[in-house]
Amino acid sequence: MQTTSFKIGEKVRHSKRPEWGTGSIAKIEVITRDGRPDRRIWIRFPNVGEKTVLASMAELEHVEAAAPTAGPTLADEHARADTGWLGQISKKKPEDLMVALPDAATDPFVPIRRRIQNALALYRFDGGGPKLIEWAIAQSGLNDPMSRFSRHELESFFQRWRFALDAQLAKLVQEARREPGSLDDASRGAPPAGLAALRRISQYR
Repeated sequence: MQTTSFKIGEKVRHSKRPEWGTGSIAKIEVITRDGRPDRRIWIRFPNVGEKTVLASMAELEHVEAAAPTAGPTLADEHARADTGWLGQISKKKPEDLMVALPDAATDPFVPIRRRIQNALALYRFDGGGPKLIEWAIAQSGLNDPMSRFSRHELESFFQRWRFALDAQLAKLVQEARREPGSLDDASRGAPPAGLAALRRISQYR
């Protein structure tokens, strides 16, 4: 069973059908097949049009390795709306999107080592000065987040986001105990703030 995580809009290539070209994921549906979770993925290929594949069967390769983001972003929601900022068709509030963690750190389809690595990598944002704006840009997808939110709002969102990140890391640490060595492997190369959070969380568990 393939456990690689995919997101809408991501660029992929079918390793057994290179002639199809680089496709863009248009839709993902979680299904159960033979009693196990799987995903049906719709991909638009430039040479053959839209194809539907199963994540567990198709040998899809990521074409662009982007840093984890909490998609969909505010910019994504705005692009989908017919009218106005975050039109009524959007079910998520802006604050919900701003404090959401990326799938790469929470998706159970992603191996535990990678989820921990992705969660630890998020600690590169410290919420102060330029780093706060860098975080807000990554989180919202907006070139200028302060055109939509005040600095006070961004600081508040960041604190809630960091609390959620700490809670998720604690869950991952607990899960990693079922796979000896996975925590040590995943923590290699983590930013100092991520390692500090890992030590703090491990101390109380």
